[in-house]
Amino acid sequence: MSKTKTNTEMIAALDYLEKEKGIKKEIVIEALEQALELAYKQNYGEKNVEVDFDGVTGNIKVYAVKTITDNEDLVEEDDNEYMSLADARKLPHGQGYDVGDEIREEVTPRDFGRIAAQTAKQVVMQRLREEERKIIYNKYKTYENEIITGEVSREDKRFTWVDLGDGVEGAMGYRDKMPNEHYHIHDRIQVYVSKVNDDRHGPQIFVSRTAPELLKRLFEREVPEIKDGTVLIENIAREAGDRAKVAVYSNDSNVDPVGTCVGPRGSRVQAIVNELDGENMDIVEYVKDPAQFIANALNPAEVLDVIFNEPEAPVTEEQPEENSTDNSVTETSDTSTEAESTEEEPVVTTEERSCTVVVPDSQLSLAIGKRGQNARLAARLTKYKIDIKPASEMKDNTDTLEEETDASED
Repeated sequence: MSKTKTNTEMIAALDYLEKEKGIKKEIVIEALEQALELAYKQNYGEKNVEVDFDGVTGNIKVYAVKTITDNEDLVEEDDNEYMSLADARKLPHGQGYDVGDEIREEVTPRDFGRIAAQTAKQVVMQRLREEERKIIYNKYKTYENEIITGEVSREDKRFTWVDLGDGVEGAMGYRDKMPNEHYHIHDRIQVYVSKVNDDRHGPQIFVSRTAPELLKRLFEREVPEIKDGTVLIENIAREAGDRAKVAVYSNDSNVDPVGTCVGPRGSRVQAIVNELDGENMDIVEYVKDPAQFIANALNPAEVLDVIFNEPEAPVTEEQPEENSTDNSVTETSDTSTEAESTEEEPVVTTEERSCTVVVPDSQLSLAIGKRGQNARLAARLTKYKIDIKPASEMKDNTDTLEEETDASED
């Protein structure tokens, strides 16, 4: 194969990489020059060489770089590194050289093209893979905390893998899979990109179907008023695949936040329910009055009264347990974390943020919900520990207290 044809094919390959892969020609040329320098040093032993690759013609030239000196001992010791001033001035146009100048002398071998191609291929391909990996990472980093559509490609013991395009797969762990869903190869699903890591083996992309933020992004997509900021989501409490509570409020007194999210004949919220394979959705209005907000959060149960307990001394906050032996439920926030404690503003722990909710006897089971779910989600939504009591029990307690008070007065 002729040298001219080889150069033409190399330039065509660089143009293809830039156009189809998005890898700039200058980056590939830089990698190629570095690889050719390495190839020359390995095959010819020169220490200081520079390689020039012409990005237009594809011609390759190798130059030995030497420092001009008047110390003959240095020249004898390493003539690859140094050239005497006398020899430099014998070269064409060499009268202008002086001690300390660098001189470039072409030393391109006749067979260098064949040797260089063999040695440089691995180095160049490595650089290309690095650049491709960087491009993919930068692209998917912009998708972090957003929804993206993918296709289920495979499954192993740890992850369900979702093909996101560009030969890139997202990993969906066990906790990120909805328990009511069963995935099959080639199923198209929408996932929330929770994290994108840059790894030497390639970008690591983690996706989720259970994250509360997925629900938030779906509401933003279906409800224009949320997207433009007229209606805001205060908090989300979710048990993925089963039920979720969403607290919303409006910046416009003329806009009903709950009705806006539900949509005409429930069309907006139904689209989200369908996307989440039938996950039940409670949309409640967030208000600044905590008593009213707690009452709203326990919807559809009727609330007669909300009694806030006196705060106790600050204690170390522990991870709450969802399973409780009584009707009280400890909150855990799905979308935010508690602020770190300081001397000026102590942490408000779950022990301090607690209340007793009074409901009609007939509404007790409804308020608590199946397996305590309604109360548990309401606690997460409001960030209060909620103890639900029937009205009859509260009345008995009040009567007993009055009797004891009367007896003490007598």
